[in-house]
Amino acid sequence: MACVSIPEENRELTNADEIREFLEPFGIWYEKWDVEGRIGADATNEDILFAYQPEIERLKEKGGFVTADVINVSPETPGLDAMLAKFSSEHTHSEDEVRFTVRGQGVFHINPDNGPVFGVTVESGDLINVPSGTRHWFNLCNDKTIRCIRLFEDQSGWTPHYVEKPVHEAYAPVCWGKNYLAGDDPGIDSAVEL
Repeated sequence: MACVSIPEENRELTNADEIREFLEPFGIWYEKWDVEGRIGADATNEDILFAYQPEIERLKEKGGFVTADVINVSPETPGLDAMLAKFSSEHTHSEDEVRFTVRGQGVFHINPDNGPVFGVTVESGDLINVPSGTRHWFNLCNDKTIRCIRLFEDQSGWTPHYVEKPVHEAYAPVCWGKNYLAGDDPGIDSAVEL
């Protein structure tokens, strides 16, 4: 289940309806899809795309997407640190970033024009979009593993456009959520795993 953390308000949301309601004014969709029993642990990318074809088609129609793929990231992924560095700095994209998490966990940090910075921790079964032009960055959790369905209007839209005066360095690059506890340094939103 996703978790929204709003550090400036010392607030955390874990209820799916509250998460949807909080994210909606920012143009962010949140959906929870079934994973258990729908795909096996060793499902291929093609198996995953086939299993979620109805949802993918619905999202294609809703958002004007033309293609979908599956990305697999693990500590064994070649060039992982360079890839993670590319997306852990505050940036925007020229199209929506849409991800359905099949396995693993990560955090989308959102820096909206109309609210405080917040983090959305996603895990297996969570679908989220980050609207085009929205300032954000992404971190994997400690196991550096995630498997996601991604949707594209055009693959070139996923080029990160880095922002002037980024704020990402003021936020710890680790997962926020019920399994984490705030660190001792009041100047940094740090966390340690329990």
